Amino acid sequence: MLTCFDVAKYFLAQASEDAGDLISNLKLQKLVYYAQGFQLALYGTPLFPEPIEAWTNGPVVPVLYEYYQKYGAGAIPYPYDVDFDLYDEKTRSLLDEVYRVFGQFSAWKLRNMTQAEYPWKLAAHTSSEISQQSMKEYFKTQIESEEAV
Repeated sequence: MLTCFDVAKYFLAQASEDAGDLISNLKLQKLVYYAQGFQLALYGTPLFPEPIEAWTNGPVVPVLYEYYQKYGAGAIPYPYDVDFDLYDEKTRSLLDEVYRVFGQFSAWKLRNMTQAEYPWKLAAHTSSEISQQSMKEYFKTQIESEEAV
């Protein structure tokens, strides 16, 4: 199983500074959240074991946040230590699709999107941890609505 750091590094390696792609800690948290949610919905198993919590600015993996907080609201640099052999084809496909769909949005747009979604709302009002079950259920509805189009 990957860690949240592996997933984060994969996304950070996709960003192209030349193309204007900059990933802040806030944006990274949302991309990692979406990756976990779609992994749970599609395959029934988590992508990484670390918990996701409902914070004021949306879903956050606390250990990941702490690791990258030194960059503040600025761009996190390219991770030169990323090992692409860690990611099988299925995982790469999932992460590429999450980045294609959600990577185009700003950190604040992603923040607003996640705060409008059931898993964050539920956890924000009941506990701080966003349950994998609520993510799985919610993201299944997102996949089904996409397939209906």
